[in-house]
Amino acid sequence: MSVLCVGLCTVDVVQRVGELPEPGQKVQSGSVDVAAGGPATNAAVAAAALGGEAALLTVLGTHPLAGLARADLTGCGVTLLDALPAHDAPPAVSAVAVRERDGERTVVSHNAAAAPDVAPDPAALPDPRDLTAVLLDGHHPRLAVTVARWARGHRIPVVLDAGSWRPVFAELLPLADIAACSARFSAPGDLLRRVPTVITTAGAEPVRWRRGAVSGAVPVPDVAARDTLGAGDVWHGALTLRVGELALPELIGFANRVAAERVRHVGPRSWLGPVRTVLGRSG
Repeated sequence: MSVLCVGLCTVDVVQRVGELPEPGQKVQSGSVDVAAGGPATNAAVAAAALGGEAALLTVLGTHPLAGLARADLTGCGVTLLDALPAHDAPPAVSAVAVRERDGERTVVSHNAAAAPDVAPDPAALPDPRDLTAVLLDGHHPRLAVTVARWARGHRIPVVLDAGSWRPVFAELLPLADIAACSARFSAPGDLLRRVPTVITTAGAEPVRWRRGAVSGAVPVPDVAARDTLGAGDVWHGALTLRVGELALPELIGFANRVAAERVRHVGPRSWLGPVRTVLGRSG
């Protein structure tokens, strides 16, 4: 199983605190982690952790902070495809605070708004015969649209991470095979009805799905959450990895179990070893 994830790569500075700070308040953190983050990045890390071959297509560049993300991705077994390797501006940086008692978090991020929007070099894309699915988060619009059209042309399933509305989704939704939406996501007109499969997550609530006239819901495991950072992205990575291998309810159940395992562990990377042991390739 081999997946290509396309989208945002940030440098996440994650601190655990007793309570999330109020405006104007300073709090002491108990720990600090630095890791690569962003929806597509976290999905690629999850896919690699579950035994898949995962590549990330993003804009990172040569800035020293980008080296932190690059090194972390290498350590996680993710192949980095940099669409603008000579880019010298700082990458997007996220400041994250995670509350100790329940894993709830706040995130302040610049995302990819200031990054150049470039189309990928077709020669730099993986061999389409090696890919089982593509995941897009829409943060680099030209990258996303170009790869979505390329994937459709090669009959590679396209999964769209639709957390919140972005203008580029007007182009991406008609190209998607699966739209994996958050409960807060809404799209104008009949865009969602054009997608063959629509899945909606809502935290600890059952995950709802619709394929044509058939619909259903899959429960989420009841676990004590210690760190929710990136759990939704991990869910998307697990889902994308097993597209085409598992039937839809089983596919969602697998992603639910992976995300549940992620939130049981403190820190952005501490869950990688346990998830291999608990779930592995077999699910």
